[in-house]
Amino acid sequence: MGSFSLFHWAIVLLVVLLLFGAGKLPSVMGDFAKGIKSFKSGLKDDEEERKPIA
Repeated sequence: MGSFSLFHWAIVLLVVLLLFGAGKLPSVMGDFAKGIKSFKSGLKDDEEERKPIA
């Protein structure tokens, strides 16, 4: 009950394609990837600020 089967993922993919269209999907995924990179960069900068200077 807690895991998704292949059928569930196929339905999710179909809904995403219907909402965004096949042409717009690459740009949406590109924006998503840029957001993740920015988030990781922000976390890295935060860790550098917390390190004590020896």
